[in-house]
Amino acid sequence: MRRLAAVLLLAGSLAGCSGDGEPDSTAAESTSTSTTATESQDDRLAFPRGRAVIAAGDERVRLDVEIAETAEQRQQGLMFRRSLPPRAGMIFLFSGPTQGGFWMKNTLVPLSIAFLDEQGRILRMLDMEPCRAEPCHVYDPEVAYFSALEVNQGSFDAWGVEQGDVVTVERA
Repeated sequence: MRRLAAVLLLAGSLAGCSGDGEPDSTAAESTSTSTTATESQDDRLAFPRGRAVIAAGDERVRLDVEIAETAEQRQQGLMFRRSLPPRAGMIFLFSGPTQGGFWMKNTLVPLSIAFLDEQGRILRMLDMEPCRAEPCHVYDPEVAYFSALEVNQGSFDAWGVEQGDVVTVERA
């Protein structure tokens, strides 16, 4: 119970750092900007790092994550990455309940995304395909969520992660 309280406190403090004080209702912009496909590694934002643990049944899946907590970081997301390590991902944190979807404009890696409630419980999981030219499909979970975790496509299935499992995040 103490661990859950600590996780909730951490999640609240991370989500509260978005800078605008309002829930981000433009989640579809989280992986989209108007920058060109020639963006270099040097042009990308720096992301805080952390560790995510997914409680999947009796198993614990540990991931290294980048934390997207500002509107600018959420907009950039995993754009222009050519690969993502097998046990890595990005967690998108919002300052309050958020609705809407994500799109994959300029995202080169197929991803799976888990949408999480305030306690880190997985509400929905979707597979998303790269999109290099508009119109890009919007992947909408059709539920309100507080955060979203992106990993390589198929990883949740391979790890035995299911709806209802819980994700906790700690800063590095």
